[in-house]
Amino acid sequence: MSDAASIMIVDDHPLLRKGLRQLLDLEDDLDLVAEASSGKEALVLAQEHDPDLIVLDLNMQGMDGIETLKALRADGIASRIVMLTVSDHDEDVVAAITNGADGFLLKDMEPEDIIEKIRQAALGKMVISDRLAEVLASALRRPEKKTSNIIDSLTSRELEILNLIAKGLSNKLIARELDISDGTVKVHVKHLLKKMNLKSRVEAAVWVVNEQVGNSH
Repeated sequence: MSDAASIMIVDDHPLLRKGLRQLLDLEDDLDLVAEASSGKEALVLAQEHDPDLIVLDLNMQGMDGIETLKALRADGIASRIVMLTVSDHDEDVVAAITNGADGFLLKDMEPEDIIEKIRQAALGKMVISDRLAEVLASALRRPEKKTSNIIDSLTSRELEILNLIAKGLSNKLIARELDISDGTVKVHVKHLLKKMNLKSRVEAAVWVVNEQVGNSH
């Protein structure tokens, strides 16, 4: 099982946890290492297991998904975190992404689609349900900013990295693609997000899609 991606589920509904567990049990490359029924429990188990991916319910009793997400990031948990939710409210999507979530999936997706998205997320890709991509795009649209000004402020290397982020590549994959170190990619990402006044790579990816910057340079 050494090559399998380690997964942790955080959800206060036993039935949903059971359903996901059964789905994950069928996959050789996905290994369920922990289940938490609350945000508090998630903080303990995340430190203990350091999973590759945490699938986190948004609407939990007590400590909700956003609070749990903030607490996990504040604790220095570097696992990829994907929100799984019934909510497609703009503010929920934006709150999750701006607080460090790596993806946002809806619970009403087909089971095989959920597993496929979990697999992609574990490999380092950003995953967002199609319906939510539109919600996120419109919520993050910033018409007051001139595209050309932002693009002009980026170096050619930052622009390259921005386009790779938009394709869903993780820092590790970007480093490999450009033959530079992970650390260098991190610094570039930090700089370009600051210049663009964005809080996360997902916002940057959505921004690129909105503006269709693509490879037009």
